[in-house]
Amino acid sequence: MRTSRGSAGAGHCCYSPPMPNELANETSPYLLQHADNPVDWLPWNDASLTLARDRNKPILLSIGYSACHWCHVMAHESFEDEATARLMNRLYVNIKVDREERPDIDKIYQTAHQLATRSAGGWPLTVFLTPEQLPILTGTYFSRDVFQQVLARVESFYRGNREQALARGDALRTALNSINVAGDGTAELDPGPLEAARERLGQSFDDEYGGFGGAPKFPHPNHVATLLRAWRRTASQQERDDQALHMATMTLARMAQGGLYDHLAGGFFRYSVDERWDIPHFEKMLYDNAELLAALADAHAATADGFFAGIAAETADWVMNEMQDPEGGYYATLDADSEGEEGKFYLWTQLQVRRVLDKDEYAVFGPLFGLTGQPNFEGREWHLQIRNPTGELAPGLSAESALDMLDSARRKLLAVRGRRVRPGRDEKVLTGWNGLMIRAMARAARLLEQDDLADSATRAVDFLRAHLWRDGRLLACYKDGRARFPAYLDDYAFLADGLIELLQVRWRSRDLALACELADVMLERFADPGGGFFFTADDHEALIHRPRPLADEATPSGNGVAVRVLLCLGSLLGETRYLEAARRALVAAWPMLERFPEAHGTLLHNLELALDEPETIVIRGRSMDDIEQWKHRVDAGFNPRRLSFGIPADETDLPGALAERTPRGNIVAYVCHGTHCLAPVTKLEDLP
Repeated sequence: MRTSRGSAGAGHCCYSPPMPNELANETSPYLLQHADNPVDWLPWNDASLTLARDRNKPILLSIGYSACHWCHVMAHESFEDEATARLMNRLYVNIKVDREERPDIDKIYQTAHQLATRSAGGWPLTVFLTPEQLPILTGTYFSRDVFQQVLARVESFYRGNREQALARGDALRTALNSINVAGDGTAELDPGPLEAARERLGQSFDDEYGGFGGAPKFPHPNHVATLLRAWRRTASQQERDDQALHMATMTLARMAQGGLYDHLAGGFFRYSVDERWDIPHFEKMLYDNAELLAALADAHAATADGFFAGIAAETADWVMNEMQDPEGGYYATLDADSEGEEGKFYLWTQLQVRRVLDKDEYAVFGPLFGLTGQPNFEGREWHLQIRNPTGELAPGLSAESALDMLDSARRKLLAVRGRRVRPGRDEKVLTGWNGLMIRAMARAARLLEQDDLADSATRAVDFLRAHLWRDGRLLACYKDGRARFPAYLDDYAFLADGLIELLQVRWRSRDLALACELADVMLERFADPGGGFFFTADDHEALIHRPRPLADEATPSGNGVAVRVLLCLGSLLGETRYLEAARRALVAAWPMLERFPEAHGTLLHNLELALDEPETIVIRGRSMDDIEQWKHRVDAGFNPRRLSFGIPADETDLPGALAERTPRGNIVAYVCHGTHCLAPVTKLEDLP
């Protein structure tokens, strides 16, 4: 604890310049943002928790992340305020947590907040704890005056009612543990939840603006994936579910045409504050863009619509240009704020645009992006969005000339914007989020036939293997040359999933070996004997609760992705223990799949895969040109049940059932449905 200000609560007339608190030794950009606060912040560790117990002080736990706008607001109002800091330092042991580094802590206390308040959580998350880490009171953002009142009242309650506070915390811990109750293991899997999810998504679909529900409106790429799969299941039937395809593609198109998308650099913002996708919350998250990139690539595969391919390519370019470390890893986030204002980097006045573009360029660009109407951001500036997506770009100009003008205008505006003060970039490399982007880049590389995206994914894999894979275990986070924190279920599952997708673009036996090692650690360290997987390993730090999350959140469910990994590896290698573990996880999750199918999209997708086994195609060839020709045929269209691998003939010593997929002649394909295989295919025209 710092002593440079004298003892807390003393009647000093003034303070010396603030000394950094203990967060100055951290690598998280979010924690470092608070290193010069007058609050005596501590990181979450054994020493900080021991201090609270030794001093019998309650803990003020504040959880956020570097791109969080309201985290910044609360920091400026309260944590940088000397009077508030004195109160915090006198009454509490104050602990700051970056939710991206410690999602285990965040998951526990977000869930506790939802149970205690029956309302959604969010960031900043403000939690008052006993020294035993039991919640006394939870909240999110507090204004300074309210926060000061709450600080005093909670501490007074704890001092006067300690036994009551402990009893309340124990009751909440019991409620947390009750969430982990699994099915009894007797459920028979059937398609019922698939049909129920399709129906409920149809009910919540916004048929005017696309998306699901009202404002604030989130992208929900897993809902899009659920609808694309619902359409694909009926694609060969007389009554196809074209409405499901419409809902999925309309949602993606409206997001990409609206303000959720960055029309100059590419990439998507976090969510829309309105139902029309007009004005976003301006932070950009790696995981959102990973999931949306994959969804766009799938939409292109399903429809052959070049619009989706174009947006996907622009999003991938933005990731490679702005979010990929020179060594290969992908960064975490871009801040919503710059120069203390949310969105300032992205906004334009009409005069600013006119000064940059010539008359002909503005004649195309201005009407397309609504600059000839009223400003859409606080009545004074424009946030760019396409206003006439189906109209003619510019009367009197050919389409080719208008597109050239539009491209020129965008390049000029992007160059000018690039000279502005940029939003902060959180350059943590998070293993799980990198796994999501590796999968998205590899999937887009395959479906859009862009090798540079596969190159990007390969560099990220090599970065993670070099820096975050140690002694047969993963680490969760890399920053400033330091790899830290034991990895979580999501890290293992997301990276293994990304490796399986990348193997379908370019075969590297060491990537398959790593995917299998990751799967084995999941089974050994994370598996719940009743089925499914805990979020933390069995040797992880003991917390008040060990979550077993099943539902999708901002990222896909780790349990859902783990099931996909096990089904895919089990089918590819003929490994029954993988297949059995996947089925146990689905059976354990069955009560939740029946009750809330649309909230469990990732598990739902893999229920479908378990009911109708994956189709695995392994192509062995002596010529890479031949392999690519055969791969092009089997990868055409949208078929989420199909896995395809092109393995050169000189790859030997392959594991499991792959050892039996030997080269024959110049090229051969082995087609299997689950563990049942057809006769080898030796002619291109005989491929399915």
